[in-house]
Amino acid sequence: MRRPETLAALLLLLVTLSACGSPMNTPDIKHNPHPKMRYEITIMIQDAPGAFESVNGSVQYRVKNDDCVPLQPVSGARLVPEEDVHVTFHRVSEHEYKGTIYLDLLQDEDYYGLGVCHWGLVNVAAELKAGKMIFTPYIGVDQIIAQRPSVQYFLKSNYSGDASKEGAALPRIPGTPAAEYVEQHPDKRFLITIAAKESFE
Repeated sequence: MRRPETLAALLLLLVTLSACGSPMNTPDIKHNPHPKMRYEITIMIQDAPGAFESVNGSVQYRVKNDDCVPLQPVSGARLVPEEDVHVTFHRVSEHEYKGTIYLDLLQDEDYYGLGVCHWGLVNVAAELKAGKMIFTPYIGVDQIIAQRPSVQYFLKSNYSGDASKEGAALPRIPGTPAAEYVEQHPDKRFLITIAAKESFE
């Protein structure tokens, strides 16, 4: 027969392991009811081999001050909350699309009882689909605030590429900045520019 103190120790161990294995509760992230820091995002396409079937996008937000987030029980790390929000881009022409984002879309709040969490925008990423390829240019928050365009180059040969397996996820092709190869072979690339314009309310 086990001693009472042994049973108590085993019970405490089981409770501790259960608590350590439990993930932190995900907070209910709220949207700012009256966001004001609005930017118009414009996507411009130049020298692409053809049209794009769809143009979508998303904005990535992340909490800037991790001291408002609790420590994980086992690792002691802080899992800083992130949130991706869909952006609708409207077609202006075959070569231009526009959408609207807000820097202050998410509401700063005390989500964990450790102080106010302050949200910040990380980047805006676009997804331009052509056949079985998705081209993924982006613009970072520093470029957005400075209203400095992000210019990225893509190989024309990727435009008509094909997925490696039937039913596989569509390949995502990131862009590259201007490089020596691009400058020496301008006929082999097309470019996508993402620009931001401040439009505060």
